Amino acid sequence: MVLGQSVVAAELPKIAVVATGGTIAMKLDPTTHAPVPALSGEDLVSAVPKLKDIATIAVTEFSNVPSDYMGPDRWPALSRKVDEILADPAIQGAIVLHGTDTLDQTAYFLDLTLKSDKPVVLIGAQRNASDVDADGPRNLLNAARQILADGSVGAGVTVTLNHRINAAREVRKTHTSNVETFNSGEAGILGYVDEDRVVFSRKSLRRQTLPLPDRMPRVDLVSMYAGADGSQVRHAAETGAEAIVVEAYGWGNMNAEMHDAIAEVIAKGVPVIVATKVYDGRALPVYGFKGGGNTLLKAGAVFAGDLTPDKARILALIALPATKERAALQKLFDK
Repeated sequence: MVLGQSVVAAELPKIAVVATGGTIAMKLDPTTHAPVPALSGEDLVSAVPKLKDIATIAVTEFSNVPSDYMGPDRWPALSRKVDEILADPAIQGAIVLHGTDTLDQTAYFLDLTLKSDKPVVLIGAQRNASDVDADGPRNLLNAARQILADGSVGAGVTVTLNHRINAAREVRKTHTSNVETFNSGEAGILGYVDEDRVVFSRKSLRRQTLPLPDRMPRVDLVSMYAGADGSQVRHAAETGAEAIVVEAYGWGNMNAEMHDAIAEVIAKGVPVIVATKVYDGRALPVYGFKGGGNTLLKAGAVFAGDLTPDKARILALIALPATKERAALQKLFDK
């Protein structure tokens, strides 16, 4: 093809866009002057005319909700829908439009459960579509360019905002409003979408794929805080939690009251996973004071390593229907 010659739509690669909602699909309500869901996936694609120059876009309207509404009740259906879309040989990859509050969690759930190795890119926006400098259109175009780039296949599910490509397992939101909000801490980004091409620097070595279970168990997340008495841990177990993730301090430490509560619920058959609220580093069973990680290990707790508490819960959601056995769970968290 001669450079500059137009390409008919039939010759363009095909990319799927799955819309779920989020700030990227919001505009200011004329009465309340607050952002609310307003735009469909088709609307968002139409707002980026350059897309039609590089790909044929097939839009699926999955939902239009704030990402705060996304969770175990929607994640399995989303995973099945994306897998169904990617099973079409004509589809080169999928872009999932999503709010940023839980975008990293949805990305990790999909990374754990999707069967296809085609590129899946989750994007969102920190600014709603009414803002004059809305970041959604650029993120959408960059995601399409990433899918079409060499090296995109087999990279796993990624989160790509503000040009930077992050692996689903490692990425987290770090700022409430800045467009440079997602990063991967010590692991670093996978690459970036530049003006002339997409540059990949590495692939994540920590990925794993698990069967999507038939049901989502109840896994509660409880935080350690100064003066915690363990009552929330006991309440979670007494009201039906099938496992509990505890957001601990440091390497995985808490006070004596939390230790006692955790030991009690583990003895009753409820697995407890210890994660750390510290941004970088791992939860490890190091300290020997009562409530220190080493004493929690002896009580039977599982350690989440460098997974955030939110993502430790997601791995537990997928793993628990298959096993509650401590060694088997620890092996999954150690991967």
